[in-house]
Amino acid sequence: MPRTGILDLHEMKRAGRQITWLTAYDYPTATFEAAAGIDMILVGDSLGMCVYGYPGTVPVTMDQCIVHCEAVRRGAPETFVVGDMPFMSYQISDQEAVRNAGRFLQEAAVDAVKLEGGVRVISRVKAILDAGIVVCGHIGLTPQSSGQLGGHKAQGLTLESAKLVVEDARALCEAGVQLLLLEAVPPEVAAFIRAELPIPVLGIGAGDEVDGQLLIVSDVLGTFQAFTPKFVKKYADLAGVSIAALSEYVADVRAGRFPEEEHCYRMLAGEREKFAAWAGQAG
Repeated sequence: MPRTGILDLHEMKRAGRQITWLTAYDYPTATFEAAAGIDMILVGDSLGMCVYGYPGTVPVTMDQCIVHCEAVRRGAPETFVVGDMPFMSYQISDQEAVRNAGRFLQEAAVDAVKLEGGVRVISRVKAILDAGIVVCGHIGLTPQSSGQLGGHKAQGLTLESAKLVVEDARALCEAGVQLLLLEAVPPEVAAFIRAELPIPVLGIGAGDEVDGQLLIVSDVLGTFQAFTPKFVKKYADLAGVSIAALSEYVADVRAGRFPEEEHCYRMLAGEREKFAAWAGQAG
């Protein structure tokens, strides 16, 4: 089966087929998502919270992102994988942005990179595109710059704010991005952008009038417990299942119920006696 490419995603938009997108940060999860038929995987800087326990995404480094992208690619060799450019990997200069975007392709074989921002990062986007790298834009709520937004708050809730989101979307499309992610914007704004742009417009907390949906896998599976965004639907409670299983293990060990005979290796016939005789002399 050939690897899913950017043209396949564009064809899905034209055909009206919804694109499925989830984050993944490790090999096992990537294999599960590939088996489930996920169209795209994002190795997001959300790994800072979901894997490393950071309070946000800002501390995440390029080296961390690359390592996780490598693992995900091994687990999902035919899936379209997007590497998320972390904070300060593209803000310094066009040259630095291209260098770091190139690392994702050279070292982890991703299919595209994602970076946050609209009008303010157009020069970075163009530089990366000029290097021949597929770019996914990310506008609306942009976690790396949430301090400027007053926190992790939905965007486009007023007419003036909505106009800014649309302006960012238009600027990114004109610059040449091949995919666009809208985060935490009203469905009306997302529907307008989706209808206007020829590229796939995906949403996370942007309603159902988009070309596809993204969620954080840790939210979907119920492994991240710190908070649950409004737009999340939990499909499992793996945290609860895991805690129950681990608690049972602790209880079994303390009560002497584990290990049992079935969990033990035994010496070959006749060797146990020989060992006992040797041990008696050696002792």
